[in-house]
Amino acid sequence: MANVSKDNLFILIKSLSRSEKRQFKLYANRLDVNVNAKFLHLFNLLDKMNDYNEETILESKIVTKLQLSNLKAHLYKQILISLRMNPVNQNNRILIREQLDFATILYHKGLYKQSLKILEKAKIMALENEEKNIAYEIVELEKVIESQYITRSIVGRADELTSQAKKLSKENVIASKLSNLSLQLYSIMLKSGYAKSDAEMQEITNYFNKELPHYVISDLGFREKLWLYKAHLWYSFLIQDFLSCYKYAKKWVDLFYDNPKMIFLNPVWYIKGVNYLLECLYLIKHKTLFKETLDKLEETINLDAFPKNDNVTILVFLCSYNSKLNLHFLEGTFDKGLSLIDPILKRIKIDEDKIDEHHVMVFYYKIACMYFGVGNNTVCITYLQKIIDNKNLSMREDLMCFARVLSLVAHYEASLDYKLELQLKSTYKFLIKMNDLHEVQREMIKFLRNLGSIYPHQLKGEFKKLHARLKEYEEHPYEKRAFLYLDIISWLESKIENRAIMTIIKEKASTSIR
Repeated sequence: MANVSKDNLFILIKSLSRSEKRQFKLYANRLDVNVNAKFLHLFNLLDKMNDYNEETILESKIVTKLQLSNLKAHLYKQILISLRMNPVNQNNRILIREQLDFATILYHKGLYKQSLKILEKAKIMALENEEKNIAYEIVELEKVIESQYITRSIVGRADELTSQAKKLSKENVIASKLSNLSLQLYSIMLKSGYAKSDAEMQEITNYFNKELPHYVISDLGFREKLWLYKAHLWYSFLIQDFLSCYKYAKKWVDLFYDNPKMIFLNPVWYIKGVNYLLECLYLIKHKTLFKETLDKLEETINLDAFPKNDNVTILVFLCSYNSKLNLHFLEGTFDKGLSLIDPILKRIKIDEDKIDEHHVMVFYYKIACMYFGVGNNTVCITYLQKIIDNKNLSMREDLMCFARVLSLVAHYEASLDYKLELQLKSTYKFLIKMNDLHEVQREMIKFLRNLGSIYPHQLKGEFKKLHARLKEYEEHPYEKRAFLYLDIISWLESKIENRAIMTIIKEKASTSIR
């Protein structure tokens, strides 16, 4: 039996809007022979189900067990064809591909002149929209047709097509190398997080310099510049050069604002660029620019011309809610940030098949931090446990490590002493296994481990000692990342001064944040 929550056909049907379901039925019923077709009956049955159940399908007598797999594949294909025809899903890339398909059909019918005419229009559209891979395919088909359709201008056309093919091939090679580099750096970031030592930083730098292709910036088009800025951004993130991160994230976003039509042609990369720019502004604590950037994003996505589809909607959700949480962290307004939690959890539930696990875990960590900020340590622990129980160790190992450290602090604050010793041992083993035990974590674990031997009247003094030791690491190139995930310094100051951590962070924000 197929997995209840992971059947692809069922997930696809449940993702359809009312209008998409209506269009599919109109599309399927366009032929009289389909009125009682089995795939339509299967569609209607699955549409009514709350959970996928193969036994219910077989009991309906629509299809036998042996036929079910083929019928599902056929239905899946028909739904995709219907979606492709939906005007909502039409974009320039699909339209160009469609023209290329038409031209290919005409070529196979021997109607060379008609085919070349369509290809020329499609090529102009592809080049205008920076779709250079498709443009290269079009030129290659033009070359094939020109070799069979003899005209007096063949010599000039041969030179023209050869020149276009060489130029597009060179640009596509550079874009491919830059996109490969960007993807590999992003993969390192997701798996391991920031560089943790000189050796790691040198390894990343050597890899970056080796894989970065030679280029002349003035020769690069929109697409090549986009991949170049993305590669530099991820490299800067990995080596924790946050000013450089801001520089390249801003170049990325300005590239779109300098080419406004590209915002609507490539909304995904626009949203991602703004998302990284907001993250950089959060890291360098520039609240004014942060708010301006977030306002401009919301203004842009509310324009009538801005594309509306499921993918874009989810990306907007991830970007806007992550940014709104970060704004509350910047300002220390944890109490106000709690109002964001319910909408976030509801959306995660609704789109659980569309939001990847990495983003869900980041939300859980930020929600835990929000509860920790208001002093609700029990709920904080609940969300941290969701991360700790995640067995996918290849995903954001750094996030998992700091979730365990924050869990230790939350257990102490919640007076769950009977669980603290077990947590200490488990966390220490995990950090050693991940090769992620740094001085900040070591000092925290040593302090919490020794709490049992400290008299109450000595506690404030011990907090002061730990505070002094950790302050030394606040600007350390590799240790400072600990404070990006958890403001240990403010927590210690709250214990020393006997004030709420939220009050401490608010006061710091009012004096230090731009």
